[in-house]
Amino acid sequence: MTNFKSGLMATALCFTTWAAHAVVSLPALNVDTTNITVSGLSSGAVMAVNLGYAYSATFRGVGVFAGTPYLCQYNYPYASCQNNNVISAAMLSNMQGEIDAWSANAIDDKANIQTQEIYLFTGTKDTTVGPRPMQAVQTQYANNGAPTVSLVQRSNTAHVFPTDFAAAGNNPCAVSLTPYISNCSYDGAKAVLGQFYGALQPRNNTPSSSNYLEFNQREFTSNLGMASTGWTYVPATCAAGAKCKLHVAIHGCTQNYASIGDKFIKNTGYTRWADTNNIIV
Repeated sequence: MTNFKSGLMATALCFTTWAAHAVVSLPALNVDTTNITVSGLSSGAVMAVNLGYAYSATFRGVGVFAGTPYLCQYNYPYASCQNNNVISAAMLSNMQGEIDAWSANAIDDKANIQTQEIYLFTGTKDTTVGPRPMQAVQTQYANNGAPTVSLVQRSNTAHVFPTDFAAAGNNPCAVSLTPYISNCSYDGAKAVLGQFYGALQPRNNTPSSSNYLEFNQREFTSNLGMASTGWTYVPATCAAGAKCKLHVAIHGCTQNYASIGDKFIKNTGYTRWADTNNIIV
């Protein structure tokens, strides 16, 4: 796994430093390295796509909530890749040429994509990214041999992470406003984790606050595009040494802790499912 410079260009400006808390070192955990997956919303979805292509040997599943094709912003003006614009076959062909040239060189072998689980989500009222760029994401994955690439498209849904429960501070599903998490009567976290890991045990709607850890990211990178700290949820079984799956959830622009507190961490529903299914998030 080597350089994937395009993966940072589209998203680095959206990562900001989080407010100070009791920060710990990331604990040693028994992670099943064959069960590492990633998903994100908006710029986080772009980063999930980038990680999935660049590190395809590591990530066996990629979830894209309102993202854009791999290398789109690397080649074209940012606005051309979103705003519900059509991403043409010629544009995709140009991106594909770079994927082919970089494969097994600047990025992992693209053949790994043929073994990945892919989950795609868009809303019909999303004008920030929109259905058309997501259709291009779907086409790009199909062109690279991903086995099943279905696109979930929900009506009356804006540029948001969809849940099926109400949470303080969230907005209606049809509104694209901070914190960009909404009760859309659709459990996005269940859908994406279920796509990756199969049938899930029932979720815990009150996961223990003691299982959330803010950890020091500077132990792993000095890149100032990354915040000084990140958050992880470690189910009690995983903390006790059980071999657990690992899911990386990446927030979008303005969803960092300094902007919306713990809403992305707790209101998206990832940890509710992680708690009962031996998944570290």
